[in-house]
Formats: sequence, structure tokens, C-alpha cells
Amino acid sequence: MKAHIHNSSEKIGLITLVSIVITSALGSGIFTININLAKAAPAGSVIIGWMFVGFGTLMLALSINYLAVKMPELEGIFSYGQAGFGNFIGFFCGWGYWLSACLGNVAFAVILMSSFSFFFPVFQTGQNLTSIITASLILWGLIILVNHGVESAAILNTLITCCKLLPLLCLIGLGIENFNFSIFMSNLWQNSNSLIEKNNIDLIGKQVRGCMLTMAWVFVGIEGATTMAKRAKNKSDTGKATVLGMLCLLVLYVLASVLPYGYLSRAALSNLAQPSGAYIFKSMVGSWGGPFINLGIIISILGAWLSWTMLPAETTSLMAEKKLLPVVFNKKNKFGAPTFSLIIEGIMCQIFLLVIYFAADAYNLAYSLCTSSIIICYIFVGLFQIKTALKNKVSKEKYINLIIGLLTVFFEGAIIIFVGLKYLFLCFIAYLPGLLFYLWVKRKEAFVFSKFEVIEIGLLLLGSFYGLWIIYNL
Repeated sequence: MKAHIHNSSEKIGLITLVSIVITSALGSGIFTININLAKAAPAGSVIIGWMFVGFGTLMLALSINYLAVKMPELEGIFSYGQAGFGNFIGFFCGWGYWLSACLGNVAFAVILMSSFSFFFPVFQTGQNLTSIITASLILWGLIILVNHGVESAAILNTLITCCKLLPLLCLIGLGIENFNFSIFMSNLWQNSNSLIEKNNIDLIGKQVRGCMLTMAWVFVGIEGATTMAKRAKNKSDTGKATVLGMLCLLVLYVLASVLPYGYLSRAALSNLAQPSGAYIFKSMVGSWGGPFINLGIIISILGAWLSWTMLPAETTSLMAEKKLLPVVFNKKNKFGAPTFSLIIEGIMCQIFLLVIYFAADAYNLAYSLCTSSIIICYIFVGLFQIKTALKNKVSKEKYINLIIGLLTVFFEGAIIIFVGLKYLFLCFIAYLPGLLFYLWVKRKEAFVFSKFEVIEIGLLLLGSFYGLWIIYNL
């Protein structure tokens, strides 16, 4: 695969881009979402939550689509922040996206090891020493794979998408077949009577907010096609792939999370072990169901992990091209892969794996941090859409795109506020190494910081210090 990266015939097409979107987002979350949502809310509040999160995520996908068509020369989700609000915001979004992917890989590692424990009890809950060592070996194995050719890894990613959808569709199909309407109605609200009839709107709102972080987490990765825009046959396909992939994911998530309420009581769902999807399927078909779904989970996570190994390395490589990181991040090997970016990514993931070993609830902590760090990137996508739409001539299209941008910012901002800002401040700590890289590049270029950039850097430092204070007071 030497020096073939510029050959358009071997670039990534629309179907592969859609599969990257689906595989990037469709990892462990869909097989663990049942228990997390059941603990937070009854079926009625979960449905309302999906309506809100689905609509908000669609606005984000439409924003990405609009910007991809309007400015196809921009590559990587961070580029929207840079084009609209300057170099430091571009760095801030890019490093946040990279950090999110690293944390997402840790979440994948924990639930993957938990799936292994179904076959090999030595892995226990997926957080012991054996699990950390095994996850580390897989981490570096995937980095070696991507380092030997990103396009070949993307093709493998498409095959993995097809393989992992089979057990998922079986789980959904049997969920429909075994769906009991009377059980579902008993799980619809907190009690047998409608919460709305009892005017308990505050409780519904609290339950919906309790679902939002989990729901937002399973959509992290829908920007995968945009990140791979440089390798797409047609850059406008990245926006189409984002919208198509998002809609497919929404259907799968709603079915996978709502159907179990028509099969088991909410209390039973809440008490399932992780990954809960395997135990639900086992109860439907018998003893062979558990191994079948767990194999699907393993394939699913490996596929998502593969995507999330490609995407952050591609991001730091693009950031180096834009002079937001040292040029070494963009240095390619003979296969066209950014080796240094992959190595730095692997080191950061390894550090997070070691830290997570001591965490009480590693999976929830990892995906909470992951979601919080990437939401900032999504907010700037919406803000850039607003800024771009305002420059257009007065027309119906202008106002539609303006509204889409405003709704994107509102939705992503609401998630940050509802789930708590503490996760964001904790993420700011991991910005400090990236900030050193950024300052190094700007110093070499004798770059003069504007007063706004000085303020932005100061706020980041204050946020990271507050994050350290949170850790100190745990």
C-alpha cells in the first residue's frame, strides 16, 4: 500500500463513510443502555428523552451536513471552530475531540473485558489487572493495524459493521416478537397511573435529565465521516453519511432500549449484570443466547475501537497541517499513516487505562468524561453554522439554517448543564499537555496572541485548576 493515498480510486466512498459513522458510534453503548436507562427512568420518560436527544442530534447532523456542503475544503470537526473563531478555538476543539476518543477507547476497553468475563471469569468485572493488561495489548494491536494503512482499516471497518449488526438485529427482532403490551404499560411510568395525570412533570423532567448523558454518549462518533473527509472520494458525501448514519443509529437505539420494557419489569432490567443485552437475549432463547450476543458485543466494540483509533490520529494529523500542533504529528510513514499521532494517542489511552483501574465505576466515568469533552466541539459546530448563515442573503434557507444552528447550540449546551459541569472541568486537566504543544508551535512561529486568545487560555487554565481542586476534594 505504498504511496497510494492520493489515488482517488482507492479513496473512501459514501457507503464506507456511512459505515464509519455507524461503527464509530455503535460500540458498547447499545448493549449496555438497557440497564443504565432502566435505573434512571421508566419507559415513558425514556421515550421522551429519545425524542429530545434524537431531535437535538439530528440538528447537529444537519449542521455538519450544511457546513460540509458549504465549505468542503474544511477537514475535521475542529476546523469549524478554527475557521469561525480563531486558532486557539480550533486547537481547543481538536484536542477535545482527540481527548474524547481516547476516553471512549477506555470505556470500550472496560466493557470489552466485561464481555470476556462471560467466557473467562478471570476478567471479573473488566477492571482488574488481567483486564488492564489484555486491554493494553488490544490497544497497541489496533494502533499497529491502523499504522499499516488507514484505508485498509476503513474497509475492514465496513466488514465489521456488517458482522456486528447480525446479533443486534436478532436481539431487536426477538424483542419485538416477545413484546408484551401489558408489561410495557406497567413500566410506562413510575407507578401504574400516568405521571402526567398526577401532574408530576418535575419528576418526568428529572428522569429525562437522568437519561440524557447515556443517550448523548451513544451518539458520540457521528462526526466520524467528517474527520475522514480528506480520504473521501467526494467531500460532500461526508455530510450525507453523517445524516444517514445518525438516523439509522436512532432507530436502533430506540428499539434496543424501549423493547425490553415490554419483556421485563423495570426492577429486573435495573438489576441485570453488564452487558445487559446478553442476559436479556439469554432469557429469551436459552443458554446459547448469552455467548451469541457477547460475541456480537466483542465484534461491535472492536469495530468501534478500530474507528476510534483512526479518527483521533487523523485529527491530530490535520491539526498539525493547520499549525495547531507540531509538524511531527502529521509525519506519515510509507503506508500514509501518521505514526507519531498514533503513538501519542496510544500513550494517552494507556495512561487513562491505568488511572481507570482505581476508579469505582470505570465505565460510567469514562463515557461521562468522553461525552463532556466532545460536546464543546459540537457547540462550536452550531456556533459556526449560525455565523455562516448570518452572512447569507435574506432568504428562507438562511433562516432555516440559522434555526438549525441555534437548536444545535441549545441542545448541546443543555446536556452540559444537565449532566453537570464537573466532568468538563476534569477534562480540562488533560488539555494541559496539548496546550504545551500549541504554545510551542506558536512560539516557533513568533505568533502574537490577541487579547481574546490570552483570555481563552487563561480560562482554560482556571478550568483545569478547578478540575484539580475537584479531584483533591474527592
